[in-house]
Formats: sequence, C-alpha cells, structure tokens
Amino acid sequence: MGRDVLSQPHFHDEEEARVWFEAARWDNKPICPKCGSAKHYTTKKVGVYRCAASACRKDFTVMTGSVMERSHVKLTLWAKAFYLMASSKKGFSAHQLHRALGCQYNTAWFLYHRVREAMRRGGLDLLPMGGEGKVVEADETYFGNISESRIKPGKGPRKALRGKGPLYKRAVLSLVERGGEVRSFHIPYATKESVMTIVKANVAAETHLMTDEGGNFRGSRDHFAGHSTVVHSKGQYVRRGRKGEPLIHSNTIEGYFSIFKRGMRGVYQHCSEKHLHRYLAEFDFRYSTRQMSDEERTLLAIKGGGGKRLTYHPAS
Repeated sequence: MGRDVLSQPHFHDEEEARVWFEAARWDNKPICPKCGSAKHYTTKKVGVYRCAASACRKDFTVMTGSVMERSHVKLTLWAKAFYLMASSKKGFSAHQLHRALGCQYNTAWFLYHRVREAMRRGGLDLLPMGGEGKVVEADETYFGNISESRIKPGKGPRKALRGKGPLYKRAVLSLVERGGEVRSFHIPYATKESVMTIVKANVAAETHLMTDEGGNFRGSRDHFAGHSTVVHSKGQYVRRGRKGEPLIHSNTIEGYFSIFKRGMRGVYQHCSEKHLHRYLAEFDFRYSTRQMSDEERTLLAIKGGGGKRLTYHPAS
C-alpha cells in the first residue's frame, strides 16, 4: 500500500515532516492558533514561532491548537498515521501500526483516536445535504452489543444481548447523498422521533428522500419534496418511479454499511460504544472523499485537526 509514497522524506526525516505539516496546515504561512494573526517572528528554536500581535505574543508550533498539541510523538509517526488512516479503504488498526513501525500499542492507540477526531466533521458550518433535484438515502443499521447498564427493565431476558435483533444492538443512522457525502450518527435508540430529528436537521427540504419501508421514516413526505420507499420484506430492492424521477432504491447506503461493517469486523474487530462515533467519522470521511487521491485526503485530514483536542487517557 503506497510503498512509493511512504518512501518520501517527510515520513522519515523530522525536519522534512515539520515542513510538510506546515505546508498542509498553513500553506507555509504560519498563523497563530491563539489569536489567528498571520504576523510572527521566528525564534532560535527551529519550528517555533512567536506571535507578533501585541495582545498575544505566544509561542507556537505546527502542533499547537490541533489534535497533535502537547504530543511527544515524532512528526514522522504522525505523518504515517494520517496517511495510513486516510488511504486504507476499510481502516488500518492500531495493532497494525504498532507492529509496522515498532512503536508501543498505547502510542498507536493515542495517534489513531486523534486522527479520527481530525476526520470528524460537525458543528454549525455543515450545510444541509441534498437540495432541489437531488436524492438522499436514509437508513438505520445495528452494530455491536449495547452495554448491560443500558438494558431497560422488562425488555426481555439478558441472554438476548447475544441475539441478532436490534433490541440490544447499537443503533446507527446514516444519510448518503447520491454522488456526494455521507453522515452517520450513533443514537441510543432508533425511534421515529430521534431518527426524524436528525434527518430534518441534516437534509434540505427540497430533497427527494429515499428509504426502505421502516416505520421511522413515515410522514417524511410532509417535510421533503418527495419520499419514496422500497419494500425489502417483499424482496423489492429497486423500482422505477414516475417519468423523470430517479430510480427508487437504498442500494447506495446499503453499500456504505457494507464497507463500514467489513472494516469493523475484519480490521478493528472491537469497538467500545463510547468511541463508536469516531469510528463512524473515520468511515464517513473516507467515503465522502472517495474521489480524492490518498495524498489529498491525508492533507484534508490534517487541516481538519486544527482547533481540536482530545485529552483523555487511553485507560479512561
């Protein structure tokens, strides 16, 4: 995987890695992460800059104000972690990284959760998906068992934890725009209220929504330009709509779920519920940037790490 790419200098030389990260984050024009000023002085320490704004005057590096802040891990290792996570279609586990690079497992675990945080998108800057003439597919899936502490009394025997039904599984809701991005959410329980709250907040009203026959999406026609369904329980997976309408199916989102589950089972194998949202962010990021090259995707992930911090210990 990317053998020629991994032979590049910034994966092996600390100074080259610093220059590479500065180009990725700042386009080689250092910006103070404390106040946003582009004016700075160089210091005697290579890679350390001092903000020239009179109200700030703080020292900073390319790691300051990002997921890499206060990390003692070498920049070359950070560079490899970003690249491997961004270029592996179904993921690249921390165990694989620690074996390949000879670092401790705790170091690899530390790196990968912070890279996932850099890949995560969210906040008020996200525009609604879809729009006039566009199609968004929505569906739920279930992956992994919920913790026993979340089992509601009277909801069946505890041995049902190991069953195949959705009652004791972690619920995931995903929205995918055909030809565009995907957004996934881990929700405590997949109820009509919780599902439709997320769908209405993330999909433009002018969009044609497509789902299966699930009851959580009933009434969607009142909120969107159109709502079409396929009835999987009757073996229906695709059908033609009226003249001028796109094909009606949810195969795009089913394909995304297939990539996600194959990666989780085949590569990561175990994921605690409190970290599931970051694994979803990782798969969302790679799917939404699938038209980019591995290098472009890596640089975008580095940019996404700005302004984010994770401070918990791996044992927490």
